[in-house]
Amino acid sequence: MPAIEARGLHKRYGDVTAVDDVSLTVEAGEIYGVLGRNGAGKTTAVETIAGLRRPDRGTAAVLGLDPRRDRARLRQVLGVQLQHANLPNALTVGELVRLYRSFYRDGADPGELIERVGLAEQRKVRFEKLSGGQQQRLSIALALVGGPRAAILDELTTGLDPQARRGMWSTVEDLRDSGVTVVLVSHHMDEVERLCDRVAVIDAGRVAAVGSPADLVARAGLEQVVRFRTAEPFEARVLDGVEEAREVRVSGDEVAVTGSGNLLQAVSTALVRAGVTVLETRFQQATLEDAFLALTGRPFDGEEESR
Repeated sequence: MPAIEARGLHKRYGDVTAVDDVSLTVEAGEIYGVLGRNGAGKTTAVETIAGLRRPDRGTAAVLGLDPRRDRARLRQVLGVQLQHANLPNALTVGELVRLYRSFYRDGADPGELIERVGLAEQRKVRFEKLSGGQQQRLSIALALVGGPRAAILDELTTGLDPQARRGMWSTVEDLRDSGVTVVLVSHHMDEVERLCDRVAVIDAGRVAAVGSPADLVARAGLEQVVRFRTAEPFEARVLDGVEEAREVRVSGDEVAVTGSGNLLQAVSTALVRAGVTVLETRFQQATLEDAFLALTGRPFDGEEESR
């Protein structure tokens, strides 16, 4: 059974359709990315899955629980970190984490978790005195303090410096390694490419494509270039049977192969079969941002959203 499953979710606000027939299946133990430009509807979609918004139609299940009907049980196993935190200003970091820990039967040690998200020095600082990045770290701590089996993290690293971002990436990877299912909403392409096993591209409230970052690049049919040097003179006909190759150019001892799909694997296999000795290989691959443009027909603006 999938850890998270949504079928035909639809949410409309007045004349605006925020989520239009969104269906997602997240397998247990994977990091599943939700990627979309500003206003695409990705936040509305995940908040509906978490039970924070009621869909106009469609269904969702998290760990076999209905987000609305089984809300109390779901809170014990699902952690949610939202883009914007609204917490009591007068409470300190330590007080908030201990308060949230009291809501769960089992969970993380508050002190250890505060250290883990890099807020040890702010333990006694009130929420209203925290910087935006520090508030974001606190939100992550509160999402994880119950020791959830699944977590929804919306714009995980917004406001964090590069070192803190890498630390959060390690935290998410540790969650997956411990068996926690993670849904990661992000506008950082490098974050999605590094962390996510699969990605759903949301465009204008609909799912435009689903697959691993590499699969999405391959599906978009974007050109790649494999460059290699050979020990002996190279004959281009060696690659005649490689369907992924569009053009082969030989210049001295360097060969450049342009194509798409699983080009690197296809070229490597052909060279091995032909007994060609390769001295050096370089691979230029299209990026996830290139794939986003090809799949949706519009560039990625890289900004956050609230819809």
